[in-house]
Amino acid sequence: MNPQRLPWNPADGDDVVIRESTRSRRLMLRVHETSQVEVVVPVGTPLRLVQQFVGSHLDWIATRVARARARARPAEVFPPPTIDLVALGEHWRLESLEGPGPATVREREGERLLLTGSADTEARRAALRRWVLRRAQAVLPDWLGEIAALHGFRHAAVSIRLQRSRWGSCSAKGDISLNAALLFQRPDVLRYLFVHELAHTKHLNHSRRFWSLVAACEPGFRELDAQLRQGWRNVPDWLRPQRKVNP
Repeated sequence: MNPQRLPWNPADGDDVVIRESTRSRRLMLRVHETSQVEVVVPVGTPLRLVQQFVGSHLDWIATRVARARARARPAEVFPPPTIDLVALGEHWRLESLEGPGPATVREREGERLLLTGSADTEARRAALRRWVLRRAQAVLPDWLGEIAALHGFRHAAVSIRLQRSRWGSCSAKGDISLNAALLFQRPDVLRYLFVHELAHTKHLNHSRRFWSLVAACEPGFRELDAQLRQGWRNVPDWLRPQRKVNP
């Protein structure tokens, strides 16, 4: 099943994002802090079964979406005056100048950024997202490699993307995907996420053996996992992708 969206409440107008997972053995619903509703399904699940599953949980979805919206953050100032990449300990100051040409972000000495070009808000957001993506691609693969070497893991390819909800994933081939938004998490939380995905190269599930392996590398993983589950609170709204972002 390719990624699809289906309405859960036509009167409300929201959608459910359907995501297939090779590790999923049953259908699961999630409501993220953004109020985005996601249903995770085993590979090959017929769409009619997904629709029936969502239809049987409409009250639950409505309650969780209402809670997420009640906790929604106030609107952010854009462009932001500063961008804090907490994982790297970087505090970037942003200068914004409107002018001709496409929106572009350039790095300057002293952790300064210059945003120039189009005054279109979405174009400027996309330019900042591309910059964060480039920054993540420059540092996350090597960092992951250091953690892998420290604990004796081996992995295959590493890809960095901007995703709506998933922080990371590991395929059956050992390919690891990481979310560039991880740059807004604490270093210890990011380190835990690395260990979590690397442990999937040994156990492609969330079995007892998997969690024992995680615990051996990160004894405080429970607290770090709880922090990561709340991690979208640390991510600015402009970074949340509305479409695929190419580097």
